[in-house]
Amino acid sequence: MGKYFGTDGFRGEANVTLDASHAYRIGRFLGWYFSTPLSGRAAPQAKPRVVVGKDTRLSSYMFEYALVAGLTASGADAYMLHVTTTPGVSFVTRQESFDCGVMISASHNPYTDNGIKLMGAQGEKMDDATIEVIEAYLDGGVNGLAPFVASHPDIQLPRDDLPYATGAKIGRIVDHVAGRNRYVGYLISLAANSYKHYRVGLDCANGASWAIAKAVFEALGAKTYVIGAQPNGVNINEGVGSTHIQSLCRLVKEEGLDVGFAFDGDADRCIAVDETGKEICGDHILYLLGKSMAEQGTLADNTVVTTVMSNMGLYKALDEAGLSYVKTTVGDRFVYERMVQDNFSIGGEQSGHIILKKYATTGDGILTAIMLMEVMAKKELPLSKLASPVVMYPQVCVNHGVKDKDAVLGHPRVITKCEEISQKLGSNGRILLRKSGTEPVIRVMVEADTEDICRLYAQEMGEVIKSVQ
Repeated sequence: MGKYFGTDGFRGEANVTLDASHAYRIGRFLGWYFSTPLSGRAAPQAKPRVVVGKDTRLSSYMFEYALVAGLTASGADAYMLHVTTTPGVSFVTRQESFDCGVMISASHNPYTDNGIKLMGAQGEKMDDATIEVIEAYLDGGVNGLAPFVASHPDIQLPRDDLPYATGAKIGRIVDHVAGRNRYVGYLISLAANSYKHYRVGLDCANGASWAIAKAVFEALGAKTYVIGAQPNGVNINEGVGSTHIQSLCRLVKEEGLDVGFAFDGDADRCIAVDETGKEICGDHILYLLGKSMAEQGTLADNTVVTTVMSNMGLYKALDEAGLSYVKTTVGDRFVYERMVQDNFSIGGEQSGHIILKKYATTGDGILTAIMLMEVMAKKELPLSKLASPVVMYPQVCVNHGVKDKDAVLGHPRVITKCEEISQKLGSNGRILLRKSGTEPVIRVMVEADTEDICRLYAQEMGEVIKSVQ
């Protein structure tokens, strides 16, 4: 990815790495871009329409208003969903034919971070070609855009900055809470069963799902027990949510609940907890939903899309169930691209990003929770029983800060050590080295029969990495 935008948008510490001027300039660019033939819009002369959502971070309001100011100054109409989820923005973008969707969120990161996620007209993550043009503008202003408009003689660039809209061409700001409500209605409509006999725990991470998840599950009849639903701007993901699953595990056990679901800050992830208080991660969910879809004849090519970080326990369970799988690099963006490429039905990550292509173009935590409830209700079985075929191997992941990621991964001593460990693990484990897409970090992941073996080999690999710098 580029200098600013990674696999999940432009993310960084608020007003340090990502500041209000970035948001304003991105808005200025989007309003201008979708008004020109460069965007490929069928009617570029019409005002662009961009829908904007945000999570509960203190800085989200600042970025929202800066972005909307830029959009309207360049002549786009900005429709504000206010606090909503990333999949909610994706749904509204797709269903209401917006030119672009924007979500202001740093997902599972602490409140001090924030991010700007851009979506195309189908609600999918913005294509690389458009991101390249945005980055050129952020770096070089109108001069940076010159190579991209060279083949469009009808596009005239001012010397200083993008043109401002004037008169009636200035964009409008539209309160679009109705779009968020339509998304809630859509989620409710997907359930074929009543949940009136279920006691459900919900952990909303003090984030974007705090006002949505409870409404959805109570509309479907469940008795809900909610934590992480008191956002104050600085407590998003703080000790709650899908990255702090212990809070929900305690709730499920203490209240004797049937099931629990934890979301992250923007609710595109879901991690579940079974009735015994045990975590059910994204790998369990991929197996459970993939197997159910196969039984119904809706799993395309009987194949589940995973990433290289999925646990060996998932692959063994899929093998035993007679299901196929493919692996992508880490990132729900790459999972979705593979799903589109080969028309696969389901894909996801161990972290809880689950994409169900029939219903969405992005991971959707609440949608995932509903689909799990549907399987539980249909089979009349507890989640622990449904997920039991997936026996997770112990897994240890260690990050190592490096100066040059490619040089370290290509170093002969690192390659030799990795091969040596792989041979020792054999078919009962594996080692994986990969570079972070957002940090100067090499990630070492080891799976084996025991956690002690994982830690031993992760330490040995780490020592070699440190020695070659």
